[in-house]
Amino acid sequence: MTSPELSPPTARERRRWRRYLADERAEAAVYRDLALRRDGEEREILLALSAAEERHASHWLTLLGGEPTRPGRPSARTGMLSWPARHVGSVFVLALAQNAEERSPYDREPRATAAMRADEKIHREVVRSLAARGRRRLAGTFRAAVFGANDGLVSNLALVMGIGATGVAPQFVLFSGVAGLLAGALSMGAGEFVSVRSQRELLEATEPNDDAGDALPDLDLDANELSLVYRARGMDDAEATERARRVVASARSAEPGARHPGVVESGGDHEIVGSALGAAFSSFLFFASGAIIPVLPWIFGLTGVVAVLVALVLVGAGLMTTGAMVGLLSGAPPLRRALRQLVIGYGAAGVTYVLGLLFGSVSGI
Repeated sequence: MTSPELSPPTARERRRWRRYLADERAEAAVYRDLALRRDGEEREILLALSAAEERHASHWLTLLGGEPTRPGRPSARTGMLSWPARHVGSVFVLALAQNAEERSPYDREPRATAAMRADEKIHREVVRSLAARGRRRLAGTFRAAVFGANDGLVSNLALVMGIGATGVAPQFVLFSGVAGLLAGALSMGAGEFVSVRSQRELLEATEPNDDAGDALPDLDLDANELSLVYRARGMDDAEATERARRVVASARSAEPGARHPGVVESGGDHEIVGSALGAAFSSFLFFASGAIIPVLPWIFGLTGVVAVLVALVLVGAGLMTTGAMVGLLSGAPPLRRALRQLVIGYGAAGVTYVLGLLFGSVSGI
């Protein structure tokens, strides 16, 4: 009796294999296109992934008995990676590819080999690791961009909603929105400037003083005050004493006037801190780019309920965009993160709107 694995394929199975073939070829092209935008080790890894996907494609091509007359179409999830891989090549593509690799159908496919199933599990980890590299490179800038834009969206929407609910004239709502934009953006910029400048000053204060090196040749080896330096940096007594003796002996045998790095070397690697002015300017722009959106309806002359609804729609789109981007980069479901941002933003705006209604009714505006 013929085993199920060797039985003639059904039409349904052939359709499924054609789809697998198209998916593998599309994924191979994605990794190949990404490799063109990389160099060094990352390029080699992406090309190896592309070769592995081509190997999987050959498996389905063999089962189909050659090139199918009716080629299959790749899944929507795989197809959407093609354009950004060719034209963008960013960490977002790797994050999407990570999600695609995590949903491999081969665990439920009887005609997939054990090696192919194992490959897909390994590919998932390889792509996750590559995406993690990009996330680390992007983390600081991306955090500032999302935080700044999201803060501008939510705070200024809440402001104009609250002011508008009191029943004041549209011109006052517009003025309040613009004032909120400038005040918030300036506050963000000033706060980022102070934060980065303070961090630089703190790191500078931790750097060793070069003056200590000049005293090395004159130190008393028996008293060995130098060991106290190393003990203060975290070494135990024996290790600090031995290190100090080596440094003093080296300094005494060195040429006169030579620099002695044994004392002044840094105790550890410090985080590289960017320009305070650059960080302040970026934070200003990120906040302003979000804060301008809730004010747009009033800028273009809309008033009343229409302006409020348009502002809600525009801000909702912005909140969902930032949420989806966070989801993509974190490997989490983009829609869930987008909805979370939307609920938080609308919740804050709803609170100020209700307070504005109460204030308007009490004050008689």
